[in-house]
Amino acid sequence: MSTSLLADSVADKVLAGERITRDDALELYRFPLNELGELAHRRRLATSPQGRERIVTYIVDRNINYTNVCNVYCKFCAFYRTEKDHDHYVLTLEQLDQKLDELTAIGGVQILLQGGHHPKLGIGHYLTMLAHIRAKYPHINIHGFSPPEFQHFAEVFKMPLREVIVKFMEAGLGSIPGGGGEILVDPVRERIAPLKCKSDAWLEVMRVAHGLGLNSSCTMMFGHVETIEDRIEHLQRLRDTQDETGGFTAFICWTFQPEHTKLRAEPVGSSEYLRMQALSRIFLDNIPNVQSSWVTQGPRIGQIALRYGANDFGSVMMEENVVSSAGTSFRLNTAQIERLIGEAGFEAHRRDNWYRLLS
Repeated sequence: MSTSLLADSVADKVLAGERITRDDALELYRFPLNELGELAHRRRLATSPQGRERIVTYIVDRNINYTNVCNVYCKFCAFYRTEKDHDHYVLTLEQLDQKLDELTAIGGVQILLQGGHHPKLGIGHYLTMLAHIRAKYPHINIHGFSPPEFQHFAEVFKMPLREVIVKFMEAGLGSIPGGGGEILVDPVRERIAPLKCKSDAWLEVMRVAHGLGLNSSCTMMFGHVETIEDRIEHLQRLRDTQDETGGFTAFICWTFQPEHTKLRAEPVGSSEYLRMQALSRIFLDNIPNVQSSWVTQGPRIGQIALRYGANDFGSVMMEENVVSSAGTSFRLNTAQIERLIGEAGFEAHRRDNWYRLLS
């Protein structure tokens, strides 16, 4: 088959709503950016629930990093500290309350609660923190602890993974973020984060959580040492897991931010971000929501991404520490998000973690 006929065949599959293969994905990756974006946008519109085709959602939440102490030393991270560093910390309950009071004042409904892999905090610390937040702020969903954190907990607490997750749920955990996924290809993980959990272990957390009725998001951080084939392998593993569990609510991808990190890689630009977001929307046909990553790309690219497969504008994110440590510091408030969504030709709606529309 000629190159042009092959491209036409793959495009026809996308427009017909058919599932694409890895080879199809490689072919789509080579499409002109505007053509790939149009295919992703049409796939997004075709799979939107009836009446929500013109709606773009966002959530009012806050990132809270309960500690910056971490013993996995990822090469792409500029946020972590050791206990020997003068600026290491573990937040107190009083400090958490101040952040949650500020979030409540602007109508927030969720926190993204993540931290480093602290080698000394016991399970009592985490259960107390969760129970305190749940009791004092019942209106706030705790979207907390990435899969590598849970694998770390199981090791430090000397408990089965499932038991750890159950205890966290009983204490107030409402959902799990997809952090720490990076690229789910072990040779890549060995190069960028050799002490972090491997791909199967990351996916194991998600399978166990989904089996317990706990939803999660999933992510990809790309543009460092991985190949295009590695990115597609990552997407394949997410799609296969979603076929099994149905527990992923959304997919978010972003590009490696190099400033102040130890990882030496040439950063990719916004066009590569848009290309991968569009390809992800088409490939991940069983994950309903794709989030625009304006935090790393900036508000204008985040706005353009709404025509490249995204149906969600992410979060107001009144606090963000990890990506900003690597040199990115974009911030938006509710009014700015709604204006950007409206200017792009869509209707802005607030949502909760499960993509239910809020009044």
